[in-house]
Amino acid sequence: MILSNGVIRTMDASLPTAAALAIAGERIVGGVGTHEHALPTPERVDLGGRCVLPAFTDAHVHFPTWSLARSDVQLEGVASLDEALVRVGSHRPRGEWIRGHGWRDAGWAEHPSREALDAVTGDAPAALWSKDYHSLWVNSAGLARANGDLQVPGGVVERDAAGEPTGVLREESAWRFRDLHVEVTEEEWVAATRDGLRVAAERGVGAIHDKDGWLGAHAIFGRIHEGGGLTLRVWQSLPLDHVHLLAELGLRARLGDDYLRLGYLKAFMDGTLGSQTAWLLDGSGVCITSGEQLAEGIRAAAAAGWPVAVHAIGDRANREALDAFEATADAWQPLGLRQRIEHAQCLDPADLPRFAELGVACSVQFSHAPSDRDLAERFWPERLDGAYAFRTLLESGAVVANGSDAPVEELDPLAGIAAGVLRTIDGRPAWRAEECLTVEQALHAATVAPAWLTGDERRRGKLLPGFLADLVVVDRDVVAIPADELPETQVVATMVGGRWVHNPPPWD
Repeated sequence: MILSNGVIRTMDASLPTAAALAIAGERIVGGVGTHEHALPTPERVDLGGRCVLPAFTDAHVHFPTWSLARSDVQLEGVASLDEALVRVGSHRPRGEWIRGHGWRDAGWAEHPSREALDAVTGDAPAALWSKDYHSLWVNSAGLARANGDLQVPGGVVERDAAGEPTGVLREESAWRFRDLHVEVTEEEWVAATRDGLRVAAERGVGAIHDKDGWLGAHAIFGRIHEGGGLTLRVWQSLPLDHVHLLAELGLRARLGDDYLRLGYLKAFMDGTLGSQTAWLLDGSGVCITSGEQLAEGIRAAAAAGWPVAVHAIGDRANREALDAFEATADAWQPLGLRQRIEHAQCLDPADLPRFAELGVACSVQFSHAPSDRDLAERFWPERLDGAYAFRTLLESGAVVANGSDAPVEELDPLAGIAAGVLRTIDGRPAWRAEECLTVEQALHAATVAPAWLTGDERRRGKLLPGFLADLVVVDRDVVAIPADELPETQVVATMVGGRWVHNPPPWD
């Protein structure tokens, strides 16, 4: 196959654009430059002036959770408790539980309560995730399933003046409740994930770094992969607290094939901005993992051959994580493990250069900056100099990879790239415009940097001979257009491993 008559952005600095691209089997075999590579009777694809990019990688996504949530009550953007209740009351659940997600009560006059939810759900159990997935709003029928067993270390159970649960659980209490009581069958997970794969292909996603290791996502993807149904490449996480079991079993990172591999171990330092559980230097927030515990886990992971990804939102959480990586550098740096901090949303300015100095990557979400803008200004007014500092991190020499954190934000790489460049999603002036990225920087974070994190920088993330033929065709040259046109860019087609997984040519 030869693709020509368009703009091919290779993402390689030595030769940024190509006149044509030749593909044989799963790989690019030539055509980069001014001459097409000779192939026997090739299929010729006329790009019609369109732009070709490496397929996007979402470096932080909860893919099965996002897939399942697409059929739940959608509470994104609701402005009041009453509006949320109207949506819940009109929803018809597919199973026993009424499930939903997306509420954010910071601007509500009234806050979530089990009594309010009872009025529209009756005897059906209901569990509704907040936008950040760190708080769970449960009705009385749902709480009854726990029989009072709600409090766990690292968890928060909100209570009223009488000491009774209000229906809002946070952090470990929320996650444990979900795991024990909100039942989802494996068939539901697989069916939802299959549908999610279709949507991801429509949006140009060729690979993901999945964070749903806690729910057995590897088995969900495995079932789909057995039937040849995986249309993207999965770099799967597992919980860091499983490290000793993994070591006993002799399981190491990179086990699998080009479509489904075990990748890394994940730990949580703290909560989130939206749930007011981010661990801050002033002592507020929730500490889920201490610096000492993390250091112990990193050493154990290094001994077993695993890199570590650490969720850290607050400035204290990020400092503790960086300190742990620094204290254990003798164990992991000689092995070349590609460590990472997820989110890195609020940093003390003194810690900004430490990522590059230590060789710890930043796995961030460009879309969080405009989405979290009002909350950050409200709750972190004294911390904004180090908040969502994407450009500063890049210019310090840090590796910055972008993801969506779906279902917290929508899985849509082009929207994420636009958010990184424009730092606005609603027509308002750019938020902290000095942190706006160039289009090339944002593209690098969605293609090259995630491939580096998986050790695939010599075969994915660029359009060069010998690389896997993972690419996306978009309707305009995103590098050449005015930045404010980025949100209008559309995916035309997606290819993974030399086969079209969305909208094969010819195109109108």
